[in-house]
Amino acid sequence: MRMVDIIEKKRNGNELSTEEIQFFINGYTKGEIPDYQVSSLLMAIFFQGMTERERADLTMAMVRSGDQIDLSAIHGIKVDKHSTGGVGDTTTLVLGPLVASVGVPVAKMSGRGLGHTGGTIDKLESVPGFHVEIDNQEFIELVNRNKLAVIGQSGNLTPADKKLYALRDVTATVDSIPLIASSIMSKKIAAGADAIVLDVKTGAGAFMKTREEARQLAEAMVRIGNQVGRKTMAIISDMSQPLGYAIGNALEVKEAMDTLKGEGPKDLTELCLTLGSYMVLLAEQANTLEEAREKLLTSIQNGSALQTFRTFLAAQGGDASVVDQPNKLPQAKYQIDLPAKEDGYIAEMEADSIGTAAMWLGAGRATKESTIDLAVGLVLKKKIGDEVKKGESIVTIYSNREDVEDVKEKLYESIKISKEKVTAPTLIYEVISK
Repeated sequence: MRMVDIIEKKRNGNELSTEEIQFFINGYTKGEIPDYQVSSLLMAIFFQGMTERERADLTMAMVRSGDQIDLSAIHGIKVDKHSTGGVGDTTTLVLGPLVASVGVPVAKMSGRGLGHTGGTIDKLESVPGFHVEIDNQEFIELVNRNKLAVIGQSGNLTPADKKLYALRDVTATVDSIPLIASSIMSKKIAAGADAIVLDVKTGAGAFMKTREEARQLAEAMVRIGNQVGRKTMAIISDMSQPLGYAIGNALEVKEAMDTLKGEGPKDLTELCLTLGSYMVLLAEQANTLEEAREKLLTSIQNGSALQTFRTFLAAQGGDASVVDQPNKLPQAKYQIDLPAKEDGYIAEMEADSIGTAAMWLGAGRATKESTIDLAVGLVLKKKIGDEVKKGESIVTIYSNREDVEDVKEKLYESIKISKEKVTAPTLIYEVISK
């Protein structure tokens, strides 16, 4: 088998065989096939696309390129959730304890963030003492005992995907639906989940800017998952503005705890209830979506969701008293309000740009080497559609530096006020299942 023949075949719009896909992934992972040939194949895929069978084969070839996590020792159906990212996306911090509290095992493998804020692990490390350095045996025991544990990503999970992603980044082939879908799904499948719930974001703060792009990606991932034997479904949700109010690591942990108490932002609460209901349903802990949602609401109301979060933190070395004393989380030195310059209604809150402002404070990483300040970030006081008076605070800036003029300027650029009344955006657009 020759790589040049595989490139030519795909360039001409023909379907690659399972063996050809496996040959290219194996050869590239081992360093036997050069970057320039794989670049040519990626460009051919970018223009010619892939069939459903090719996408599933590419996904599984990447899964087999490295370690696969065996979660068979964990009792019950393991359901994973993946979000395609956004600003203020605190859902994992809420969903983990929420669905675990009704009997769904959540064995979560998470990474550190690169961008606006830290990843799930960075956020959890805002809790004094919390750590993810646990071995697989302890990880499995914790999930069996408490229904929830979080571990850092394995160094050798889907190495083919890591190599391909780096190459896509420098060859203008990142935004290819087959390549995005197989990249995301390979990591989820290698992480050992039995079922997968996907939250595909759309809007200014999302990778997929339009609903049509988001739908194509959601459908591609759901088809891959179901084709390789994982129960998979997706929702398409809005990211034209940040989710919830908090953007920043410790600030998001506090917002997650508020949400588990039933006192969180409406949009974050609703999204978590929707995603969580599907997780409960796929885990066969409820017969209908309505029953699943009722279980989650009861768990919030009777305090068991919050207690599950406490138990989870303590089991991984964290100071669980932060749940009742959130001032034990890292605190910023300065709290600076951003006043509205005029009366009106919030018409636009450009999520990406607001996220950048949070990163400038130190809430996120511009590069892998950047150090995160867990205390800093932004808390929005208004959302799209809300009325605002001149001089009223629209954002509180949490900072460890006194001069935040650059951040204020960025926020004023990102938040538009209209004289006319504005309708709040729809939160959940549609559900994609097989």
